[in-house]
Amino acid sequence: MSHPTATRSPPQGSPQPVRRSRLAAALATGLLALVCLWAGAAAVSREGWAQQLVADLSSHLIAITTGFTGTEVVLFGAVDGPGDVAVVVQGPEGEVTVRRKDRVAGLWINTESLEFGRVPAFYGYAVSNSLEQVPPAVLQRHEIGLDHVRLLPVEEAPAAKVAEFRAALIRSKQRAGLYGTGAGEVSFLGQRLFRTSIYFPANVPTGIYTVGVFLIRDGDVVSAQTTPLSVSKIGFSASIYEFAVRQSVLYALTGLTLAVAAGWLAGVVFRKS
Repeated sequence: MSHPTATRSPPQGSPQPVRRSRLAAALATGLLALVCLWAGAAAVSREGWAQQLVADLSSHLIAITTGFTGTEVVLFGAVDGPGDVAVVVQGPEGEVTVRRKDRVAGLWINTESLEFGRVPAFYGYAVSNSLEQVPPAVLQRHEIGLDHVRLLPVEEAPAAKVAEFRAALIRSKQRAGLYGTGAGEVSFLGQRLFRTSIYFPANVPTGIYTVGVFLIRDGDVVSAQTTPLSVSKIGFSASIYEFAVRQSVLYALTGLTLAVAAGWLAGVVFRKS
């Protein structure tokens, strides 16, 4: 709000200053209208871009209990027109050391190792169509596919060594069931709705996961959405896990005591029999 100021009134019979004042007011009003129109158009443009892709999960929490044997989470969504959909699921990141064993003097020992930083504990992806027409740079930017996951060593190493140990890291994760061996399928229900299922094995690590959904048109990602997913232990197994982590010495002593007591009890039972 403008503050009142003292101004000198124009003399009677001099309309020119009045016309100038009206012209300035008209210009200010027009400029304000243009600014509002530009802001509204930008907001509509941003809203339209965001609405090209909408997706959600059937559950945002995977609860690991004592009898947990794995589970599936359904991702569903809709797009505003033709295009391919890719879904990428990545688990909590951490450092992983890959070691190579060689036979030396008849014994298998570790001879070389390479440490990778920010390695996803879990990785899976699904696509609605082949991505052969998508440039590798686009796939690498969004980490779509195992060949494009950013698995980088902590320290510099020769490219050949990095490639060899990287492949070994992926094979190890695949044997554990934590990395997919291929692309899953994103199926369309009609021309707009799509869905896919994400399977998490019994040994899935706890933590916060990210589920990225990408809409691809003409070889480029035109819209994307990221949804968090939590994997957490609950119930008795969670209490045991917390006890083992926070009171590791006491947990070890308790386990040792229970093992000795079980052995003594078994010996007493067998002697009586």
